[in-house]
Amino acid sequence: MGLFKKRAEGNPESIQLSETLLEAFLQDDYMSRKMAMNVPTFAGCINTIANTVASVPIYLYEKRDDGSAERVDDDRVGLLNNDTYDTFTGCDLKKQIVKDYYTNKGGYIYINRRNTKVKSIHYVDPDRITFQFNEDPIFKEYRILVNGKAYKPFDFIKVLRVTQNGWKGTSLIAENATILSVAYNSLKFENALVKKGGNKKGFLQAAHRIADEALKALKEGFRKLYSNEGENVIILNDGVTFKEASETSVEMQMNENKKSNANEICKLFNMPPSIINGGATKEERLAYVQDCIIPLLDAICTALNRDLLLEREKKSYFFAADTYELTKADIKTRFEAYANGIKNGFMQIDDIRRQENMASLGLDFVKLGLQDVLFNPENGWLFTPNMGLKVNINDVANGVPVPDGAEQTGANVPQATPDPSQNNPDDASGKEKPDEDNDQK
Repeated sequence: MGLFKKRAEGNPESIQLSETLLEAFLQDDYMSRKMAMNVPTFAGCINTIANTVASVPIYLYEKRDDGSAERVDDDRVGLLNNDTYDTFTGCDLKKQIVKDYYTNKGGYIYINRRNTKVKSIHYVDPDRITFQFNEDPIFKEYRILVNGKAYKPFDFIKVLRVTQNGWKGTSLIAENATILSVAYNSLKFENALVKKGGNKKGFLQAAHRIADEALKALKEGFRKLYSNEGENVIILNDGVTFKEASETSVEMQMNENKKSNANEICKLFNMPPSIINGGATKEERLAYVQDCIIPLLDAICTALNRDLLLEREKKSYFFAADTYELTKADIKTRFEAYANGIKNGFMQIDDIRRQENMASLGLDFVKLGLQDVLFNPENGWLFTPNMGLKVNINDVANGVPVPDGAEQTGANVPQATPDPSQNNPDDASGKEKPDEDNDQK
């Protein structure tokens, strides 16, 4: 272990606490996860994203030689989507990973292996994790410590946001402490106003010295007034006036500022505000999936490919999220797209039925239109299905005469019937010519 600089001596929780205290002292707008999650818009964005990601299944695929990919059955898929064989379900696991991704140093999942077989996966609280690492900025090496016990990097799935070293990410809270602090302090200000009944802070100005008994009575009266308990009235002595020292929430335009701050917080997640406020359009929902959810799912699947696959599997297997349900449009738009797919030949009836979770009909044929001319770029042949004609485009380009009717292919291509008029040009009807001698007779 001489290669590593030891970062966790003794109890790792005490080390984590000291780092937190240090950040609190050094930052003017320090925000903890608990404080940030008290901001409704921030918590709403994270919970919405976590619920969306948790509803998306992740599958294992195998690459084929023809460039396609086929879904394969594997126990690891069940661990990710259903039962982790820990206290968490697959849904709970994905939700918590998303929350740690945004609010902590990353999401960490321990992989419980027996030889090369994955038996279970276990969520680990990032606050229980510290690190040992070397000083080399290029050839970086590290160990993960959980309650002081060292583990190797491949023992964990690590979903990190904005990492500079590969073992620890940067939370959205640390990057955007100022806007979150403004929103949080605005809530505290409103809370203080509510507690004191909306009364302003201020001070008393007296034209002459006030007796001790009168001063005590004034203090008690103001204490009751600001306690917001019942109806209280203060009577000021002659010569005593109240001077305001603060503004109300209306004067400070708190409602307008809250809406503006909420929109700014939504921008941190690339999320349209209407997603959590309600009334999102189809375009806004699509933007939410493409700009917010898809990048996060890609980060999760990349981490799975790195740590949950064996080295020999990485060339031909990969994890991918099934986002079809997220991107599936309304029924009219969806069926119009299917009709276009069938018309242009890149989708078949059974393809569509499988997309709609319907049983296949076993129609193992490819539907082609006879109106098209088919071209093979490898050998230059042109084929016209409705005429049964086959011509080589290279012969045409080089001036080679094309025989009448070209080459006809196919067993069912009808053969041209000879025109009787060609044998007897004098009679286009094809009937026997009358005997002129007989007519003369």
